[in-house]
Amino acid sequence: MKKITLIFTLLVSLLMYGQQEPQYTQYMYNTVSVNPGYAGTRGVASIFGLYRSQWVGLDGAPKTAQFSIHSPISYRGHGLGLSIINDEIGPARDTYINASYSYKLQLDYDTWLNLGLMAGGSFLEVDYDKLNVDNPGDPQLSGKLNKFSPNVGVGAYLHSDNWYIGLSVPALLETRFYDDIQQSVAKERMHFYLIGGYVFNLSPSIQFKPATLIKAVSGAPLAVDVSANFLFNENFTIGAAYRWDAAVSGLAGFNINRNLQIGYAYDFDTNRLGNYNSGSHEIFIRYEFISSSGNRLRTPRFF
Repeated sequence: MKKITLIFTLLVSLLMYGQQEPQYTQYMYNTVSVNPGYAGTRGVASIFGLYRSQWVGLDGAPKTAQFSIHSPISYRGHGLGLSIINDEIGPARDTYINASYSYKLQLDYDTWLNLGLMAGGSFLEVDYDKLNVDNPGDPQLSGKLNKFSPNVGVGAYLHSDNWYIGLSVPALLETRFYDDIQQSVAKERMHFYLIGGYVFNLSPSIQFKPATLIKAVSGAPLAVDVSANFLFNENFTIGAAYRWDAAVSGLAGFNINRNLQIGYAYDFDTNRLGNYNSGSHEIFIRYEFISSSGNRLRTPRFF
């Protein structure tokens, strides 16, 4: 039985080291979840919802649902936001709830720096009854584990009308899990996020935006995502993305009207894991409270 416990603990540890925080392909629309400095930078109240089904066909594969809302709260552009994320991997479910605040500084007539603070925590639930074990009656592998871990994060978001760059650490506190098992202890580590993008106006009706997200965490390889999207007539978006040594993706989006946008992404794994799943699907919807009086977003709709 110690062997089963050890194997389970090592598997959980590998999952936590490899993907401790949720992974997104359409990160360019979902910045507030990883950088509190982004809160309020859209210039209007913005509601965002996303669902991701990763590695379809693989038992216990990650499934992520997210809801967020953020808005400027003063004429100076300071922002406030709330993000709720539910992330499921195998028998484990992690629910993150975080509030964000950003303080806006104008550096030039068209350049701003938002400094952000994030506070909240995560609720971890592990349902041992979902495991297939040789001895189902073992009390060590039955029932549920529930753990709450408070956390704080910081972020900086520098942006202009056609470019942005951000650096953030969404969780500064490192939480230990399963420390009651002598053979192995899993620890949630700090993740460092560096994001950036630039919008090129190719013509009056076509915009092009390359973007990147780099994620670093101790104990795991550097994760690098690069993407390129085209926006046609401020209505239709199409593009592609590449996750270094992991996946290639296709992206598409549509602005139903000036308030409502939807998007879809499909990932195909380029590593050996691709032999055992049917890819990953991700869909998002964003609604923004843009009035009909003619107010427009100051920054391009790409970000």
